[in-house]
Amino acid sequence: MTFRAEHLLGIEHLSPTDITAILDLADQYVDLNRSDRKHSEVLAGQTQVNMFFENSTRTQASFEIAGKRLGADVMNMAMQASSIKKGETLIDTALTLNAMHPDLLVVRHPHSGAVNLLAEKVNCAVLNAGDGRHEHPTQALLDALTIRRAKGRLHRLNVAICGDIAHSRVARSNILLLGKMENRIRLVGPPTLMPSEIDQFGVEVYEDMREGLEDVDVVMMLRLQRERMDGGFIPSEREYYHRYGLDAEKLSHAKNDAIVMHPGPMNRGVEIDGTLADDINRSVIQEQVEMGVAVRMACMELLVKARKLKPVGVMV
Repeated sequence: MTFRAEHLLGIEHLSPTDITAILDLADQYVDLNRSDRKHSEVLAGQTQVNMFFENSTRTQASFEIAGKRLGADVMNMAMQASSIKKGETLIDTALTLNAMHPDLLVVRHPHSGAVNLLAEKVNCAVLNAGDGRHEHPTQALLDALTIRRAKGRLHRLNVAICGDIAHSRVARSNILLLGKMENRIRLVGPPTLMPSEIDQFGVEVYEDMREGLEDVDVVMMLRLQRERMDGGFIPSEREYYHRYGLDAEKLSHAKNDAIVMHPGPMNRGVEIDGTLADDINRSVIQEQVEMGVAVRMACMELLVKARKLKPVGVMV
């Protein structure tokens, strides 16, 4: 297993071999997490610091559980009560933490590029837990593991990513990852929720939901990110659900064995019908949550091991 990256800042710089290495190791951690003794000593003696400048339930809990199951010492920084609120800059905060010699820094930040900036200032592995509209690499990796386990492969599938593409770092990371693994990607949603640079993504774009879902293997729904919107992107939630919310009728246009995904949190009755979200025959939403812990365990192990193998001063 070869993995040379010192940080996980995005999918863009990962090769298909890197992606496969992460998923293969994560598969092993799925088995560990389902066992009676959910513990390893792989990161014993290592210190993991979680810095979440945005609210999070799934991602923060997942990273915390992942670190503890690997034997790391895990600290969750209360960013709302930190010196950032007293005017300290992000870089000064990073330098302060760096002086304490952490081994893993997990960061979620509302501004694109903030995590990359932090990675340039510290001597430990940095994991991007989501930065602005830029990327959310571990979400794309856990989605990939979910797809691979459900469909038996992660290549040459038809995948529809539907909804608020413009504001979604999850969509961006998934487009990059699924493209690297030779899948056909469709983006489905209203023009107001499509990125302006959509023609550079190498994807197919559909405004009609039923046409976009025709014969797809995977339907990935996205949350409407109201907090990132500063105008009238949709007429109303009711109208949005009518046109772009996933229900049984729209899903009938996909393949009979198509799986339904959502990164959460879900707005039931807006992006997806609640009954469909809970349908164990079609929905893999809870599996995505489970795969998140395993994928983050794999990422942290590989990053720590990669840094130990590199000469001082070599950065990737």
